[in-house]
Amino acid sequence: MAIQFIEPWSINDLRKSVPLYAEELTIIAMGEPGVGKSSVLGGIAEDMGDKWRKVGDDYPDDKYDYIYVDCAVRDLGDTVMSVPDNERTRLMQLVSDLFRLDSPKPKVIMLDEFMKTPKLLQAMWTRLMLERCVGDSPLPEGSMVFATSNNESDGVGDTQLAHSGNRTMRVRVRKPNANEWLTWAGNNNIPTVIRAWVAMNPSALASYLDGGQDDNPYIFNPSKRELSFVSPRSLAKSSVVVRNREKAGDRVTETALAGVIGAAAAKDMTVFMKLERDLIPVSKVIADPTGVPLPDNKSAVFLMTFNAIDTIETQDDLSSFMQFIERVKSVEIESLFFTMCMQSKRVVRLAKNNKRIMEWAKDNYELLV
Repeated sequence: MAIQFIEPWSINDLRKSVPLYAEELTIIAMGEPGVGKSSVLGGIAEDMGDKWRKVGDDYPDDKYDYIYVDCAVRDLGDTVMSVPDNERTRLMQLVSDLFRLDSPKPKVIMLDEFMKTPKLLQAMWTRLMLERCVGDSPLPEGSMVFATSNNESDGVGDTQLAHSGNRTMRVRVRKPNANEWLTWAGNNNIPTVIRAWVAMNPSALASYLDGGQDDNPYIFNPSKRELSFVSPRSLAKSSVVVRNREKAGDRVTETALAGVIGAAAAKDMTVFMKLERDLIPVSKVIADPTGVPLPDNKSAVFLMTFNAIDTIETQDDLSSFMQFIERVKSVEIESLFFTMCMQSKRVVRLAKNNKRIMEWAKDNYELLV
């Protein structure tokens, strides 16, 4: 039976909540495919001041052992196994090395895709979630356990045993909206053209759960059974295609993008990328902000704005490009540029002390609240 949620969490809400609750109460975070749930374990490590970021990392100085469990591909023998103890003529239980019980450090365990686990193994992991034990072996004090899965309404095979559901915290995790994703993307080396396309097409990060999205050609919708669609994950995965577009050519690039983000988004993004070849370089704009011609196409200005965020190095650069933006006479583009400046870890240090940027913020305060 589907659960009714009062308010979904963001990915950042989940990241902050695990250390608050997960020593005593297991969170099961449910969200549609590709919204970033699996990235939370690395984010928690970062918040803890540890170095762990991905499976395979091992940092002895970390305060916690971070353990990623891909539940959908695990079997009973991957957790515990009974083997003969011939001296005592009985069976003894051995715990998988996956759980690092040889280390005294507390664990942060993420059970990814938990609700796709076979029922037998889901019952085995129920004790881990309720009692912080792997089989009969307790985790070190201070250990945390949380789980992720898809929404039951996504139609991808997620179910949970009723008796364990009532003993856990079930929350829905929403998709990041375009602004939230752009903040992350700008600080994680996502190509400029992908970020600019999302800024132009924020509906690409809408959710089928929002309502009114039946005609949205970009997004995951369980009724349409599409395997390739736009999500925060697939946008990031498409970076390698975009970075190699000149070598691959337009035809190969569009087909490759369609296999990652879906045909509708691939077609639109390919057209958008062709604009980049005719853009005025940011260096020329900075050199002559009042003299360079203004593009006729609004999409081109969006793309130039993101190019500038990746290029600006000095206060003079920032002031010059802001002069150019003011010539466009578009509050939408001015607001976008201001937002991107304040969300970029690299540019914000300049923006906070830039007279022209601060004057714009003062004059347009109502747009920022």
